[in-house]
Formats: sequence, C-alpha cells, structure tokens
Amino acid sequence: MKRKIELKNVKGSYDYLPEQQKIRNYINDTLKDVFERYGYQPLETPILCYYDLLAGKYDENNDILNEIYKLTDQGKRKLGLRYDLTVPFAKCIAITKDLRLPFKRYEIGRVYRDGPVKTGRDREFIQCDVDVVGIEGQMIEAEIISLFIEGCNKLNIDVIVKYNSRNLMSGLIIEQNISNELVPSVITIIDKLGKISKEEIIKEFNKIGINETTTNNLLSIFKLDILKLNKLYQDTDNELIKKGLLEIKTLEEYIDKLDLKDKTKFVATLARGQDYYTGNVFEAYSEELTCSIGGGGRYDNMITDFINDGNKYPAVGISFGLSVIYEILKKRDQFKNKSLIDIYIIPLNTKKESLILANNLRKLNYKVDIEMNDRKLKKSFEFANRENIPYVIVLGENEINNNCFNLKNMKTGEEVKVNLNNLESLKVIVK
Repeated sequence: MKRKIELKNVKGSYDYLPEQQKIRNYINDTLKDVFERYGYQPLETPILCYYDLLAGKYDENNDILNEIYKLTDQGKRKLGLRYDLTVPFAKCIAITKDLRLPFKRYEIGRVYRDGPVKTGRDREFIQCDVDVVGIEGQMIEAEIISLFIEGCNKLNIDVIVKYNSRNLMSGLIIEQNISNELVPSVITIIDKLGKISKEEIIKEFNKIGINETTTNNLLSIFKLDILKLNKLYQDTDNELIKKGLLEIKTLEEYIDKLDLKDKTKFVATLARGQDYYTGNVFEAYSEELTCSIGGGGRYDNMITDFINDGNKYPAVGISFGLSVIYEILKKRDQFKNKSLIDIYIIPLNTKKESLILANNLRKLNYKVDIEMNDRKLKKSFEFANRENIPYVIVLGENEINNNCFNLKNMKTGEEVKVNLNNLESLKVIVK
C-alpha cells in the first residue's frame, strides 16, 4: 500500500515562482556587479561541514549552537549544515596552500538555521558575503561600508550603516570592574538595549551576577555618543578603550573623506551576535523594515587560529541580508507586470520556420518564446497578454513566402513590418 505523503514545504523554506525568483536574480546580479567593480572575486564553499568546524568557536551556551542542523553520515561522522558563509570561508583560506594575500572574495549561497521564523529570517536562506583576508586597519573597513551603501543604492534602498568597536565595548565593561570571563555575556545583553525593556535588561544582568549599581553604570555609559566617550576617556589607561576609540576615530576619518557621514552612525551598544568579532562591527538598517538588512565586522583571530602557523591573518567582511532585501523589493512597482520574455512567436503551420526565427532572434540577445501547443490564435494572444509579453509575431505561410512578418506591440496594438533577412532592424523597436 502506498504511503500518503503530505505535500508541503518545511517551515522557513519556500518555493520561489518566476515572478518572485526574477526579483531575487535581479538582486544577485546587481550586487555581483558592484562586488566585482570593487575587486572582489567569486568563491563557493560546501554547504555540508564537519560539526566541530561549525561549533568550534563557541561555548556550549551560545544560541548559534542550538540553530545548527546536525546530522551524521554512514561513517557515523558528526556533520552539520553551514549557518553562515564566514566559517567555511575561514576554513577555505586555512587549507588552501599558496593563496596570495590579500584575498578579496564574495560568495552567494544557501545557509541553514534551525531558529524562529519571522520576516527576513528563514530556516533556509541565501546569504551574500564579501570578505577580505590579509589587510589590517580601517581603510578596508571604510571600503566595505562604501561597497554596502553603493550596493543598496543600486537597488534603490536607502540605508544607514551603524558601527561600533568590540574593543571599546569590552574596555567599557572591564572599566566597571567586571571580570574578563563575564565580558562576552555582558556584551550580549548590551546588544539587546533598545530591543527589550529596561526591566528585562536588569533581569538578564542579575542572572549573571551583575548588581544594580553596576547595571545602572553600564546603562549610563552605553548611552553616550562618541564625542562624550572621547572626552570622558581621553586620559584612560585602559588599553581596550584606547584601542577602540582609535579604531572608531580612524574609521570616521575615512567615512568623512568618502562623504558617507549622512549614511553612517556610531552606536555604542552595537555588538553583533557572534563572538568571533575582534574590532569594528557594522550593521545596516533601512527605514522600509524594522530589522537589519546586513552586517559584519572584523574577525582577525578566526583564520589566524585555524592556520596556527605563527602568522597573523587579519580579516573583515560584511553580509547582505538577501531575504530582507527581497521583502523590500517585492513591493515595488518596477517588478509588477514585467515579463522576462521580449517576443512571443505564434506559428501557423510554420513550426520549423518559427524555431529558426526564434533562434536567430536569440542570437541578437532577445528573450524569445514560441507557442508549441497549437492553441487557437485568440488563445495565444490571451496568453501573451496574461504574461505581459510586450511583442508578438504571428508567423504563417504568407509571412514565409513574402519573407517578412509583422511585429505587434501588445500595449499599443501598433504593428511594424520586419524583413526576415534584416532582423537587426528590430534594435530600434525592441530595446
């Protein structure tokens, strides 16, 4: 007896039909063009990874470990599906011999997280990263911010890129006589400021043993802007604060020269979730959605620790949230009622000739489809209208005998006579 199969997608995964996928393709193609103009090269890494590789940079209480899809192969090896593109990239750099540095790469690929599903956050989704290994300092960080803003501009999305220094955050926390062991936990809580209530923040601090006085001091310090922080700690002996303030100062100098001040903002509470960040971090927001549409930062230790040959491998990168960007663009009129087909050919007892014509038009870079089911002429025109195809050719025996056809504009109804031996003339009509 046949088993009854329930036909549905796994929660947080989707089928994207042509109307949706063409928007996703547009996003990818637009961003690839920007990446390559900035000197980034394409790279692809495996979806399937060893579990220890994915989990190795986190303590056992980190939320990301709960979101890894875990599996085993026939050899009983512990594996997992990648949850981002950064760890596989670091692994790739570590095992690739004689790779010339600095190396700038972009990668667009599927990642998986077994977490809550919400707008812009699925369980199977496409991530889009640009990363650089082999360059220290804020010059490359400013370039990455510039690249992100330009990519969004090309997509007609207005963004603000927020930035901060993890070194500054750590230094400010240690300044409150909090132990080094608690710093990561405190950073995680501070990153939630503005996202959950003050009462919830206090409860979380209490859970890790931070008293009320220290909590209030932390809340006060992390409300300050960069000018006040610079003034307050101008004579500090705290090396992390000094390093963090210098990182922010240098980055802001580049931002100013690139005329990006109106597109960027310092936020003292910004941490990003991953513990592997070692310096400046970034997160981008659009007014069209309340959630982040991208983010990244510097992670100098990950590749350095993987290779472990005594050399330093500084790295920095940023990720575009393609699912969130798609949610923004799918509401735009520019993608509505727009066909991917330029010309639709309807054969009238001329199937072979129609196929030849279609191929000749395709050689001229037109997107061409042919009616192949012998539908009536009226039904074929209805199909073309329904699919918003802009131009139709009816190719019958008369057209073949006269060596010409009429190209019909489906919006205006206008027809233009075209010689079969002069298809190049279409260039002034179909653009």
